[in-house]
Amino acid sequence: MSLLQIKGVTKRFGAVQVLNGVDLTIEAGTVTGLVGDNGAGKSTLMKTITGIYAVDEGEVRLAGEPLDGATPGERRQRGIEMIYQDLALAKQQDVSSNIFLGREPVKRLFGFIPGFVDKARMDADAQKMIDRLGARIPSIHRPVGMFSGGQQQTVAIARALTFNPKLVIMDEPTAALAVREVESVLALIRQMREEGIAIILISHRLNDVMEVTDRIVVLRQGRIEADLATKKTQMREVVGYIVGAH
Repeated sequence: MSLLQIKGVTKRFGAVQVLNGVDLTIEAGTVTGLVGDNGAGKSTLMKTITGIYAVDEGEVRLAGEPLDGATPGERRQRGIEMIYQDLALAKQQDVSSNIFLGREPVKRLFGFIPGFVDKARMDADAQKMIDRLGARIPSIHRPVGMFSGGQQQTVAIARALTFNPKLVIMDEPTAALAVREVESVLALIRQMREEGIAIILISHRLNDVMEVTDRIVVLRQGRIEADLATKKTQMREVVGYIVGAH
């Protein structure tokens, strides 16, 4: 069974129809590139998956189970994580505080009375995740605002992976990175795929999309314009679908 099923999804904002009958299936352990011009509906589609927007028509299912009515928090609990382009990091906080932001483990007094945040556990688990990713982070105790763009992206990825996601949506993860940092992020995407995690990669950097994805989905004017196997297509064909030349 496929991991994520989007069937006939339509979304309107007043008189403006942003999504029009979108059908899309995502398999576990695959990387799907989602591309299209600004205004094509990419962000809106992702927000229907994460629960920020309710669909007007159609449905979204995770492992065959409908997500209708599930809040963004509930969808995260069920295994959907999104890493936004701005990363949504608390720049003055350290690595573990960012990884566990809003989901901090709590020590219990006498084994059952909620007590205080278990910072030692947070630090230990954060270090394990950073080590698992093979990331170059100077210290988990430094504020993340002191890190490079690539290191901050790694912290955002570590935050998503700490809670064992089934699907990770990444919005322009390499947009503002240097070449070396881009390679590091692409390596992390490959690593997630090897661990069986499904990834939706939203990016305008088609070179990165061509390098790391299994398939490329082109969204144009709220519709799926093309669904291409990456190995069987070329960049000029993808661009043609993006601009409507096919």
